[in-house]
Amino acid sequence: MRVVFMGTPEFAVPCLQHLVLNQSTVRDIIGGTPDVVVPTGEHLILNQHQVVAVYTQPDSTAGRGRSLTYSPVKQAAIHLGLPVVQPVNFKKAETVAQLAAFQPDVIVVAAFGQILPQAVLDIPKYKCINVHPSLLPKYRGASPVAAAILAGDEFAGVSIMLMDAGLDTGPVLSQGQVAVSSQDTTGSLTEKLALVSAQLLLEAIPRWTTGELTPRPQGEATTIYTAMLTKTQGEIDWRLPAAEIRRRVRAFQPWPGCYTHWLGKQLKIIEGVVLLTENSPGVGHVVAMNHEGVAFGVTTGDGVLGVTQVQLEGKRAMSAAEFLRGQHQLVGAVLPSK
Repeated sequence: MRVVFMGTPEFAVPCLQHLVLNQSTVRDIIGGTPDVVVPTGEHLILNQHQVVAVYTQPDSTAGRGRSLTYSPVKQAAIHLGLPVVQPVNFKKAETVAQLAAFQPDVIVVAAFGQILPQAVLDIPKYKCINVHPSLLPKYRGASPVAAAILAGDEFAGVSIMLMDAGLDTGPVLSQGQVAVSSQDTTGSLTEKLALVSAQLLLEAIPRWTTGELTPRPQGEATTIYTAMLTKTQGEIDWRLPAAEIRRRVRAFQPWPGCYTHWLGKQLKIIEGVVLLTENSPGVGHVVAMNHEGVAFGVTTGDGVLGVTQVQLEGKRAMSAAEFLRGQHQLVGAVLPSK
């Protein structure tokens, strides 16, 4: 199989690795040090898949020096010795022609970050296969993992689907699910789903190309479209119930983070627990606590959010107890609501 792989964030990296490397090598990389360099061209999986090109988003600038930063998929592709292509989009005919010249039997897409026009969808014999971190059709769009946490779902999942002109509307080839832990954040849950995705993809491609899998059309009744997360969504409204605020803390970690303001600076709430109280002085009040590592809490519309880890703007993340030792005046303060 001649495969063109399209992806950008860390979520897509295990899929690329599983397409190219044998299982033992993938385990070594995932469980080893982050600077492992894989010898070019070695450890192919029975020569089933030949990744002829890796497409990823153009390099971005980051840091104070505004230096160019490679996407996680580009970094992985370089380590694997694979050619990398970074088009701005597929609006130009020559960009589509360049892709067609790779003669892919299948195009695998995992969080690529660009919409593929019909001219691209029509190129491969076995179509474009998308890896989507949701049990479709439940959550379509850009932030399905965060949506599952926000909704308090017990399970999240992955769908391997054929792409069509719609947004995550194509027929499904296979699905897998994982339990959502009460401690899961979008970051940790995405890591779990990435590994499930890679295994499902590796099983689905040969079964699809040999006719063993029949694409299953999606229904529409339960569909929720999720948008890109924005920075402003992370600001905490203390009038909400503590349980909902905690779900937001988990869903918006690592980005955009859940935050409030203290002494004119942004104060991120990184971890917290829900505590019940009968007598509340009002919404947004900071109260001292000594409950299994919870140094202080914030009163909400229903219950108290016990805070265990915070980060003040410009400072490192630290435990709430350590933060309180340097900020005694926080107790008794009233934090602003959104």
